[in-house]
Amino acid sequence: MNLPKTPQQWAIHLTKLLNAFTAAHGLQRFPINIVDIAHEFSKHAFPDAPITAFEGIKTSNNFEGALFRHPERKNEWGIFYNENIQSSGRKNFTLAHEFGHYLLHRAAFPDGLQCSSRSMLDWDEERGEIEGQANTFASFFLMPLDDFRAQIKGHKPSMDLMCHLADRYAVSLSAATLKWLDVCGKRAMIVFGRDGYIDWAWSSKELLLSGIFYRSRSGPTTELPKLSLAARQDPLVDNRSGILHPKGIWPGQEEVHEMTILGKRGEMTVSLLLYPDDPPSRFAQIDDEDGGLMDTYEKFVRGGQVP
Repeated sequence: MNLPKTPQQWAIHLTKLLNAFTAAHGLQRFPINIVDIAHEFSKHAFPDAPITAFEGIKTSNNFEGALFRHPERKNEWGIFYNENIQSSGRKNFTLAHEFGHYLLHRAAFPDGLQCSSRSMLDWDEERGEIEGQANTFASFFLMPLDDFRAQIKGHKPSMDLMCHLADRYAVSLSAATLKWLDVCGKRAMIVFGRDGYIDWAWSSKELLLSGIFYRSRSGPTTELPKLSLAARQDPLVDNRSGILHPKGIWPGQEEVHEMTILGKRGEMTVSLLLYPDDPPSRFAQIDDEDGGLMDTYEKFVRGGQVP
């Protein structure tokens, strides 16, 4: 049997199997039960190397998940996650991420892999990074493109839509929004704030082409804009519906619609920024002398955007 080679191919292969199985048995399609599927699929597809353990570990906050061989039965594998993870969506995505490692990387890493919280934010799959590949698999498997597009079709971008997507697929708000940014075709950005500073941010490819993005966290810390909803945290404002900011509040000389969800204790914020569909005229034509549109896009990405 020719097995899939890429994260997307594995996700599509499993999606087809699940579509057929749930339709035949009249079962609910979403959300996906990663534990049951990983256990059953590995047992039948790889009987010499099944996944037999799924366990939580009480450990440091930097640990997110791991794929390890069974300590006594070396032909068996186990998926582990940090018990301190409070979000069920984040836990589900972590399990899918480790399942991706099992499908894609266990031959190259016979002793297994351990993933940090930072690993879950590394989406550099196009350059062959294994953490990016595992994230891509988890995204495509938990949120298949055909169903995802059906869910967002005809709906205006909103925090309510992002929360609906997160609930439907049992993933974190960040995972659902990142998926939306990848397929929406709009100039938009998600910004996560922590204690008044930008923890990380991710721009859609359409916004990247305008040169609007925040560099990775390896650079200097950046404060949230003082007049942003995320920084103000005004209880008298409908932060979730958001407001239209004038030019100069967020990066780029454009009006920006900001919608923000505030953490329960105020230390964490999640902002969805919507820019006008039509960029300023100076971005309408990108100089083709240095390789054209895609080369410019790659320069933006390699310039430091890592979510």
